[in-house]
Amino acid sequence: MNISDYLPAVLSPENLIAVVASGVAFATVYAVWNALTARDPLGSRARALGQHREKLKAGMIAPRRSERRTVAAVGLMRRIIQRFNLMRTQQATKVVDRLAEAGWRSKDALVAFLFMKICLPFAFGAAAVFAIYGVGIIDVPPIFRLLVAMVCVVIGAYVPEVFVKNAIQKRRKLIQKGLPDTLDLLVICAEAGLALDAALTRVSREMERSSPEVADEFGLTAIELGFLPDRKQALKNLIKRVQLPSIRGVVNTLMQTEKYGTPLAQALRVLAAEYRNERMLKAEEKATKLPALLTMPLIVFIMPTLFIVLLGPAILRAIDGLSKL
Repeated sequence: MNISDYLPAVLSPENLIAVVASGVAFATVYAVWNALTARDPLGSRARALGQHREKLKAGMIAPRRSERRTVAAVGLMRRIIQRFNLMRTQQATKVVDRLAEAGWRSKDALVAFLFMKICLPFAFGAAAVFAIYGVGIIDVPPIFRLLVAMVCVVIGAYVPEVFVKNAIQKRRKLIQKGLPDTLDLLVICAEAGLALDAALTRVSREMERSSPEVADEFGLTAIELGFLPDRKQALKNLIKRVQLPSIRGVVNTLMQTEKYGTPLAQALRVLAAEYRNERMLKAEEKATKLPALLTMPLIVFIMPTLFIVLLGPAILRAIDGLSKL
């Protein structure tokens, strides 16, 4: 017996519906659990900032030698990447910058990204070839089989890029959301007489719970202000890590106060009010779009149920009356 003889029984509509329902139930339970679980980002943030502080203290500009890894998978990925000499290319530097925008600054993140960039095209292509030529799950004409496999290879090559891009966009939204409250705290610290690096450190400590992304970036900027020889470079690194117009405006304000000695609290208060009004306008815009967005779910899910409840008894009585004739 060939394995293809068992496929119609295994891939029957009842089995597929059961598998899809199980997947939806698992995804629902995981989403609820993930939403209700309280996260504590302090430990990972403290380790990341501590490692960066040690690098700045030691003046380590060139990459360090590979440290001994306890996880065998990371060591294997690192050996493969080093075999192809991918970590010293110009593209690797751009990847490091993009991973830093997503909040991943360790060398393991670069190794994992490059490894996935190499392996996923082969994995997707092999899965497509097995599905087309091996078991025949994907039924396409013979002339398009090679094209489908090549498309799967291209998809596998772009999956890491899409994943990193989505992570960057999500992090930018969270930073934009928490920036007005952060600027209010920074204004209070500036009016209390704290220096810029001390104010950023205090704001980072206070925002750890409500907005860990903003706290991470401001804490790292405070560390760089204390250890880098050029204070402007620390502020420029913040723009490089978070490419948002609002962050660029905050950094330009901080650089202006550093250069000309203008009042910091007043400028930050204006920026905080502007960003809060912008956030309120975006929320009102989403609220005005809500009725139009709810029209389709209302038609698809609620109206059929309403018709069944209202017209169902009348249809049953009509069927009973016609059956007696």
